[in-house]
Amino acid sequence: MFPRIFDRYLGRQVGSATLIGVALLSGVMVLGNVYKKLDELLGNTELPLSVILEFVTLVIPFSLIFTIPWAFLTAILLVFGRLSADNELVSLRMTGMSMKRICAPIFVLALLLSGLCLWVNVSLAPASKDRMKRLFYEVAVQNPETLFQEGQVLERVPGYRIYTGKRDDKTLSDLHIIKLDSGARAGSYIRAKSGLIETMPGKLDFNMLLKDASIEHLQAANADGTPTAPKPLGLAEFPIEFPLSEMQKDAVRVNASMKSTSALAEEVRTWKDTFTGEPLTPVTRSLSLTELSKRYSFSLACFTFALVGIPLGVTAQRRETSSGFALSLITATVYIVFIILADTLNDKPAAMPHLIMWLPNVIFLGIDGWLFYKLSRK
Repeated sequence: MFPRIFDRYLGRQVGSATLIGVALLSGVMVLGNVYKKLDELLGNTELPLSVILEFVTLVIPFSLIFTIPWAFLTAILLVFGRLSADNELVSLRMTGMSMKRICAPIFVLALLLSGLCLWVNVSLAPASKDRMKRLFYEVAVQNPETLFQEGQVLERVPGYRIYTGKRDDKTLSDLHIIKLDSGARAGSYIRAKSGLIETMPGKLDFNMLLKDASIEHLQAANADGTPTAPKPLGLAEFPIEFPLSEMQKDAVRVNASMKSTSALAEEVRTWKDTFTGEPLTPVTRSLSLTELSKRYSFSLACFTFALVGIPLGVTAQRRETSSGFALSLITATVYIVFIILADTLNDKPAAMPHLIMWLPNVIFLGIDGWLFYKLSRK
């Protein structure tokens, strides 16, 4: 009966601390990065509340990849640091319980959390990232006028840079449009007093009817090839078409981090891209193999942190929350450095980045196993 009571007590202490840690850390990571990610993906687009809420929901899985192991490690350090400081572990050892038996509920919890992390890494996060990339395209198709924000330059429409002075629903005023040539240089400059956005059912591209427009061809040349001074051409009305269909090509293009785990495994096995059917190069296969290794390797972080957290928590023997948090931060940082290193080298097959992904688990489990063995022998 006593061991069962203690198992519930220890599991409840670490479990509740982990939940609180996940909530706090996820809140900090989501709130701290959601506006940055929104700006990177959607620019200064005016979005309805439902889209913003969906975007926040899609960001959460990425925070869970890091916050679950980190919160679990922090919880172990705090709980075992308190047990050690209050001599509760000494009392338990005097009853004849071994460290392995004392830590059994923590190992069970670590396995459960590792299973949760596996699901997040393998299924949830890739699907969320794929959906996140397509979100901007869907907003643009449904409400193209939301792309144009007052006093902002729009760079998301392929081949154009567009400045809007004012906007009233689908009517834009004080427009400055630069059309880029194939070399991404300014080919022509259009200035219009106003423009009206026109959409057609079933068509991706949308038109804008410019009024009181002035057009200058910036790359015009004489017969001998010398550049000519731009000569503005004034037009009372001038229609222009913006290619959302080109934006769709970018929206449906996927990288290794957005592909399903089964697709990555198939690519590694067959050397063929699962979306295009084209043969993979050694570099593109390395990208897929490294991403695949990352998902499975990072899923073991909770179990690895359980082994490192218990000896560190007992050795530290401190009750302060700041000390436990600092130890967890240092440990998690060292672990993640290997992940970042492998991600940096993922396009260099000779460096074997897929094996580097497994290094933190191998190194930490080796060191942690030795520390836990020494702790059990005391």
